[in-house]
Amino acid sequence: MIRNFLIILAPFYVILFLTGCTAKLTDPEIDFEPPVYVEQMPSHEDRQDFVSTGSIFGQGDNPLFSDHKAMHVNDIVRVVISENAQSTSTGAKQLSEADTTSLGGGAFTSNGTNPAVDAYASKLSGLANVGFGASTTNSFKGQGSATKDASFTTTVSARIVKVLQNGNYFITGKREILVDDQKQVIQISGVIRPYDIDQYNKIDSAQMSDAKILYKTEGEVDRATKQGWGTKIIQAVWPF
Repeated sequence: MIRNFLIILAPFYVILFLTGCTAKLTDPEIDFEPPVYVEQMPSHEDRQDFVSTGSIFGQGDNPLFSDHKAMHVNDIVRVVISENAQSTSTGAKQLSEADTTSLGGGAFTSNGTNPAVDAYASKLSGLANVGFGASTTNSFKGQGSATKDASFTTTVSARIVKVLQNGNYFITGKREILVDDQKQVIQISGVIRPYDIDQYNKIDSAQMSDAKILYKTEGEVDRATKQGWGTKIIQAVWPF
């Protein structure tokens, strides 16, 4: 008895397991691996230009007359993150369809010259007067709207990981803040141009190519506002 009961429940558990594996039960994540072209493009080679002996301009890591901008691998650049997202979407759709079909009628008629023949033809038509009628009506109406208005502003220091052959920089940076057992994580990566770095060694996040920005909060408040994995599985397999 128990064996038969387990055999009956086995397909249900298999479906539940497969659905749980394919459902989006985990939080969204960002892969901060560099883009493919960053890996494929060779690094920029520093060139040692000839400098006359006794030049007052100087060379090396800290030249006398130069901007204090990030120029080499492991140099730090400040990224000002100022992202605004505003969108409004409205959609409506209405469909209706009606169809009516009717089939029937007498099969025998007379020329009206003989009353006996007319009566007999009318009787046959009454017997053959088989009718069929059908009608269908379909209607659909749907409407939806969505509005989003979000903004995020902060500053993160990033490190130059690679200087590409064309002179652009691939940078990545991360900042973690822990206050009262609440942890805030901010992480960025992307490709920037050295010309976009201002005199204060700052660059706006809008000037980053292939920018990836992550902001999340970890702690008791974050756990309290999330559904449990059991609830997520039930919602994933519940068909209604």
